[in-house]
Amino acid sequence: MDTDTLRLFVAAAERLNITAAGRDLGLAPAMSSNRLAKLEKELGVELLHRTTRKVSLSQDGAAFLPYAREIIAQAEAGRAALGEDTLRPSGILRFAAPSSFAQLHIIPLLPEFQERYPDITLDLRLSDKRFDIIDGSFDLALRNAPLKDSSLLGRKLSDDSRVLCASPAYLDRFGVPVTPEDLKEHRFLAWSDMAAREIVHQDGQRAILDPEKMTCRTVLDDGTSQRLATLSGLGISINSLWSVAHDLEAGTLMQILPGWRLNDQSVLWLIYPKSNVLTPKVRCFMDFLIDRLA
Repeated sequence: MDTDTLRLFVAAAERLNITAAGRDLGLAPAMSSNRLAKLEKELGVELLHRTTRKVSLSQDGAAFLPYAREIIAQAEAGRAALGEDTLRPSGILRFAAPSSFAQLHIIPLLPEFQERYPDITLDLRLSDKRFDIIDGSFDLALRNAPLKDSSLLGRKLSDDSRVLCASPAYLDRFGVPVTPEDLKEHRFLAWSDMAAREIVHQDGQRAILDPEKMTCRTVLDDGTSQRLATLSGLGISINSLWSVAHDLEAGTLMQILPGWRLNDQSVLWLIYPKSNVLTPKVRCFMDFLIDRLA
């Protein structure tokens, strides 16, 4: 099976545009259409539905897509095994990450990465809502949660320490809590599931932070929005240090109960499907992020 044609199919399935996919691979529109038609004839199925207005992935095409990606990955890995200089990292890399982290720490690094690897196209899906890495056909994803799924592999990027903080204006108005018990008298910016969380002191003391026992007039599910709401003086919130470090340093946010932190042992992981071959494009992006951010 011709891997170049498989690359064309994968690109067309991702972009839902055969002409654009062919252009990326240096193919004329007629040649792109002919190659895909030949692949469909070889497989005996229609991979892409085509009309004069749009292209869509067929059910058979959706079923075949992960296998096409795997064949390409195996071919690239085999070539890479013959020597690092025989294969220049290239292709489309699908990457999912929390938008809050990506906006602050990944997007500013992309010009350097693209200068270093001009043949890689990054297809980024950035949202604080978690994507299914396998169903979404992602090559790589960033997660700030324990790695429990046995179908995934990962490399640690960093610990994800989380602290309580508030704006100086809020603390001037409502006072500074000294103990976890004092939090019951304060306004709290809650996470969407409103679940109670354990906090732990550096000397080993433990306490429960329960939004239900606090005044929660604002519920958020986006990290950037939570940070901005805290800066505006809406209340106390728990934020990752990577999100608020500059604000704490500048004094626009103040850490409260400084000896305490959220006890969820959260870690930032770069994860990928166990079934996938670690292709040069994925390996070099992973190595780049770890080198710059770990």
